[in-house]
Amino acid sequence: MVKEPNQPILHDVRILDFTWALAGPYATRLLADFGAEVIKVQSPLMENPDDSLMQGYYNTWNRSKLAITLNMNKPEGVALAKRLAGICDAVVENFTPRVMANWGLDYENLKKVKPDIIMVSMSVMGGKSPLSYYSGYGPTVHALSGMVRLTSFPGRPPIGPGFSYADHVAGLYASIALLGALEERRKTGKGRHVDISELDVMAGLLEGAAQEPVGNDSLIAAPHNVYRCKGKNRWCAIAVFTEEEWRGLKQALGNPSWAEDGKFATVSGRRKNKKELDRLLSGWTQKHTAEAVMSLLQKNGVAAGIVQDASELAKDPQLRVRGFFIEDARTPLIDASPIRMSVSAAEYGLSAPEPGRDNDYVYGELLGISRRDIAELKKQGVI
Repeated sequence: MVKEPNQPILHDVRILDFTWALAGPYATRLLADFGAEVIKVQSPLMENPDDSLMQGYYNTWNRSKLAITLNMNKPEGVALAKRLAGICDAVVENFTPRVMANWGLDYENLKKVKPDIIMVSMSVMGGKSPLSYYSGYGPTVHALSGMVRLTSFPGRPPIGPGFSYADHVAGLYASIALLGALEERRKTGKGRHVDISELDVMAGLLEGAAQEPVGNDSLIAAPHNVYRCKGKNRWCAIAVFTEEEWRGLKQALGNPSWAEDGKFATVSGRRKNKKELDRLLSGWTQKHTAEAVMSLLQKNGVAAGIVQDASELAKDPQLRVRGFFIEDARTPLIDASPIRMSVSAAEYGLSAPEPGRDNDYVYGELLGISRRDIAELKKQGVI
């Protein structure tokens, strides 16, 4: 791809987006933020949710995209989808494998429309698994991969993370895989079907992890835990990995006599006596606010961070300074792209689209359908 001055890096990439929920929309949002023209396909029967939470969720994952309505239950709708695929570089979907095949939009059929098409399919088990018909969301993948168990506390019921980590990771994998396929096509002229199993993605990240849950503990650091601080339900996470950090912790605490005990002199000793160490350190943290604990420890070279709820994260000065958030007209606070490029910055010009917002542009300008025929398609409930 040749980038002209002031053009986003993916300005010449067009994607037909059949994704829904989180993993798929996140993948296409990452590409849209860098200039890809993402055409989101939605049912003409959809209504805008009245629920502000649902609106916020939709707006978060679908900014920077175009949106069309298309009734895939009608043959005319499927025919239009094929025409759209013919003018796109890639098709991205995250249904169970049967859905696109039932519409005749699987990779083999799309190749007949556009021989060099790239298709990215995202599902829980992958399209070639004996269990490919299984469906689910991020928490399903957390459980099946073993992540729920490994992120729990020893001897206690499994709990897992409090958000769909697997969906975010799968979205990142899918966007990178699509970029790789585009680069391959640039060199060879050939398209590709990228089949992503969200379970495989998650299991691959866990490979080599501890086989038993350790809670907030660490196998290589001590202290390593969250410690109660002054105030209601206030906590600070503290981690000490090196002897230099241990010296910094002692200095921050005013070099208490207990910290000079020989049993705490090495990491192995501190690990062996971690319960006592946690109790002593907790005695200090409970006398101070979480903010004071974090600030003092960080000044002495110790990794420490306040355990924050969502409202606190939204005000976090580190996240603000690093540009983690952007302000959007429809969503007051929304996360920016996690990807930073030296040549082309992410752009956030378009808010998340209402269904059918870009019908006239996509059907009229891109496909060349007349206004009269567009009106007839609307009348027939196709768009």
